[in-house]
Order: sequence, then structure tokens, then C-alpha cells
Amino acid sequence: MTRSAILIILLMTIVNAQTPVINKVEPPNWWVGMKNNHIQLMVYGEGLMGATASSSSGITVKGTQGFNENYLFIDIEVEQNAKPGIHPIAIKNNGKTVYVDYPVRQRTGKKPAGFSSSDVIYLVMPDRFSNGDTGNDSVPGLSEAIDRGYFDGRHGGDIQGIINKLDYLKETGFTALWLTPVVENNTFRSYHGYSATDFYNVDARLGTNDLYKKMVQEAQKRGLKVILDHVANHFSKDHVWIAQLPHPGWINGSIKNPPPPMHHKQSFSDVNGDSSTIKRVVEGWFTDYMPDFNQTNEFVANYIIQNTLWWVEFAGLDGIREDTYPYNHEGFMAEWARVIKEEYPTINIVAEVWTGEPAFLSYYQSGSKTRKSFENYITSLTDFGLRDAIYKYLEGKGTTLYAVYTALAMDHLYADPNAMVTFVDNHDINRAMYGADSNVAKVLTALDILMTTRGIPQIFYGTEIGIKGTDHHGYLRADFPGGWKEDPRDAFTAKGRTETENLIYNHLKKLISIRLGNPAFTRGKLVHFPPERNVYTYFRELDGASFMVAVNGSKMKSFIEYDYYKRRLDGWSSAVDLLTGEKYTITKDGKLELPPYTSVIFKLEK
Repeated sequence: MTRSAILIILLMTIVNAQTPVINKVEPPNWWVGMKNNHIQLMVYGEGLMGATASSSSGITVKGTQGFNENYLFIDIEVEQNAKPGIHPIAIKNNGKTVYVDYPVRQRTGKKPAGFSSSDVIYLVMPDRFSNGDTGNDSVPGLSEAIDRGYFDGRHGGDIQGIINKLDYLKETGFTALWLTPVVENNTFRSYHGYSATDFYNVDARLGTNDLYKKMVQEAQKRGLKVILDHVANHFSKDHVWIAQLPHPGWINGSIKNPPPPMHHKQSFSDVNGDSSTIKRVVEGWFTDYMPDFNQTNEFVANYIIQNTLWWVEFAGLDGIREDTYPYNHEGFMAEWARVIKEEYPTINIVAEVWTGEPAFLSYYQSGSKTRKSFENYITSLTDFGLRDAIYKYLEGKGTTLYAVYTALAMDHLYADPNAMVTFVDNHDINRAMYGADSNVAKVLTALDILMTTRGIPQIFYGTEIGIKGTDHHGYLRADFPGGWKEDPRDAFTAKGRTETENLIYNHLKKLISIRLGNPAFTRGKLVHFPPERNVYTYFRELDGASFMVAVNGSKMKSFIEYDYYKRRLDGWSSAVDLLTGEKYTITKDGKLELPPYTSVIFKLEK
């Protein structure tokens, strides 16, 4: 054997016998006393193929599995009698041993408050709301710095900015806060948060994990619940995983040949459909830069479930909004939700299901009458059915409030219509003011309906001051005026708002007060009538209290005749309009005239 051959063998032996290198462990910690105390750690590093692990002192290693040199999966049990603190885990390979000091923490005991029809949710896209810390506008190692001049760029809003405006939210009357995802998005067009490159760390341009936790605590001190926007379906192609997948079956399809997106959400409830259509919807990539998780892979399933539990426990969250729900594997998502509800029985989950057809939308709610084969534990859905009807009314084009009446007339399809999250706009769709072509009065009537009908109302940041935007995502997600110190005015204050902005803001603030101050609007029975002369009229009734809402959706003045509603008005002789304070007498042959695009919210009196 030649000297060079011997040298090569020696070098190969040295390489193969190298000490394992540990770069990161996920989840980064766990807690004593969790029902889910069997955890699968994913260790990132080098020289991990074939490694074994062991531990003592409160943690039991149940087994290890690895599929390449860069990742090791360690199944552990956090014993019931484990003490909070650091628990060493020994990782051994090629006769070399390294140690991971794994933190096991004490739980705070906080239970999620959930959210319900007694809440009003405020939706914020952090990058576009308020810049409270200019020091994180540009972060070394992250791909995009602040560029407010570019509609699809990062604008610099952050978590500190949200903390600074919590009093504004409380003063307006909101009771729950939903942020679009705050985890690291170290990729292009990263401001929206839906393309994760790190599922366990807040994007440094938004803040830190501890600052996020502080925001949650500060919000809850003010009576604001906090909802996690979670993404189980996909991640960014710029995630470190793409260089070497943790498991060969980590994603659906392949990086080089991603399955095309399929948007046939109705296929899940289609009794005449072929199962291959569902398979294509589930396995197709949402976009070619967002690889799709293979949720039938047990390692992926464990990762996603643990990640969700970790954020709820770490930050003390109250609810979850699950992104792109129908594109996930529905069997896995049912198990995901079951585990979360088992650990946190008081939590609520709203699934984003982007379809305006109640017949298809209702399939995805817990207790669905059209899905009887399994329980999915999803209590709330995004009510695109009602939203689409309201938006069509705002646009006009021959559509009246009859569309709203029709949408709500299909409530029999839902297991719980009052658990639907209702809205007129959000971060993915045109704003109400854009749809109404700046017709303020028309937008106010849409808000009147939103705040007095059934469901859990959600307001997109800036809707309360009439931000219009365009039909492009980068523009409809406009910066909130006054969220940046260099802004010429501060629309968070009455002084900084225009006359029109104050009109909208004050109207919505009063609507929220009316809704939350009268349980009939949050929990009461909804009784509605087909629109007459373009006036949509309905009642909310609870425990002997009754309220009548009449909305003129016409550009012409109109009227209603009390006799038409006599079955609901029997026994009531007068009313006070909660919007204006004006009093009215109700008589059998009387009528109520309504100016164009106006509403009354009557509290009926004996």
C-alpha cells in the first residue's frame, strides 16, 4: 500500500470519528407538568448519523433516529417528578460524547382565555403598523432592511410599536389582538410573515421572543386577548432545511419539481369527487417558494404539533388562527387540534378557509353536518361567505343587501354560526373603502351590520380610519399614519386624524360599545327579514331584551313600515336609537324613514 493511500485512510478515519457538533435543539425547552410530556427533539449539527443519546435526572431518552449527518431526532419523556432546571442529555457517536443542557421550566399555570362572540378582534400586520424601535430596522444576516418607498418591502413596524399602541386599542374598545406571523422570515418579500425560516424565533426586525411575550402580557393586562397566527402548511425555500432535509420525506414532492398548487377546497366535501383531487390540493405547494410540509410524516407531525404547543405555553397565548387550513392534510390537522385542545381545553382555534360558499365552508367547522366521518376540533372559521356578500354590496354593480340576507339565511349549514369570525376586510383582500370607492356612508352601514349581526367581528388595522389602499397586497397593507416618527401626522389621535377619519373612527368606537354593552348582540338570537325597499331589517333578542336594526343600503331615501314586523314588535311601544340617542314611537300603522346609506339600532322599550 502506498504512503498516499495510507494517508487517505487515516484522514477518513479521523473524519468518521469526529466529535458530534451540536448547533441547535428544537423545541429549545419544555415544561414540567405538561400533558404532552413525550417530546421529540430535533438536534441540528454535524456528525450525527448513527448517534445515540442518554440522560438521567428527570428526562428519560426513549430512542434516537437519524437520516443524515446533520439532524438527530431524540424521543424523550419529561418525567412527572422532574424538577425545573437544566437537564443534561449525552449524545454519543464514534466513541465521542457531547452534552446538551436541556432546559425544563416551571409552567406559569396560565390558561388561554379563548375568544368568542363577546370579543372584537383587531388584526395587525406588525411591519405596517408602528415602528417602535428603529434599532432593528436593519439586522445583519437578514435579507431585507427597511424600505418604506417600496410597496412590497419591509417598512419597519415592530412589536415595540404594537406595545406602544395597546392603549389605543383598549380605548377604541377592542378585546382581542391577532398579529400576522412574527417568526423569522429571512427571505424575499418577507414582511408578511407567512414564509418562515425559523419556527421558534421571532424575526429580529420585529423584536425578540421575550419582547413578544412582554407584548402578550401587556395586552392581557389591558383586557386584550392575543391570538397566534400559525402556519402548519408550508415554510420558506430559504429555510436551512432545504440544504439538507431532516428526513427524506419532510416535504411533498421535491425542491426541483414542486407539485403545482390546487385550490379546489370544495373537493373535501364533494360526495361525487375523486380522492385524487384532494391529494393534489394537499400535496400541491401554495407557491413555488414555499415548500409544502408532508404532514403524513410522523417526524413532521411531531414538529408542527410541538411548535404550536411551545408558542402557546411560552407566550401565554389565548387563541390560534390557522393559516391556509384546507391545504393541510385534514387527518393530521384534526390530530393537531385534538392535542392542542387536550392540553388547553379553553383555547379557541379559527381556521382560515377562503371560500365564500357556505355549503363548502361549513364542512370545516367542528360538528359539521356534512362531515360525519371524524371530528376536527375546529370551533371557528373565517366567514368569507358573509364577507363576500358585504363586499359585493359595497361594490354595487347591481348587488344589494339582499346578498347579505341570503348569506345569513344559509346559517343552518353551520354547526355554530355565532362562532364564525366575521369581517369586511383583512390583509389578503381589498379594503372596504376600496370596494366602496370611498363612499364613507356605505362603509359605515357595512360596519353597522358587522357589529350587530351574529359571529365574532374582526377589524383590519386602519379600517377604523378608512384606509383605502388598492387591490395590490403591498398597498392595501398600508402603513398606519403616525406609526413612524417621521410621519407628518398621527392618526392614532383625534387631532391627527382628518374629519372623515374621525367620523369613521368615532362611529366604529360607538358600535363596539353598543355591541359589548348589550349581550343580545353577542349571544342573542338573530331574526331577520328579506330586505324591503332596499332596507335590511333584523332583530337581536336575549333574556327579554330586544333590539331592532334597520339598514338602508340604497342611494335613495327609503322607509320601513312597523306593521311588517309586528310579530317581533308586539309589546314594544317605543325605541331609542343607540347611534344617535333619538327616541321613536312605534305604532301599528307607523313607518320609519331612512336617509340614503344609513342605519338605526333600536333598543326596544315597553
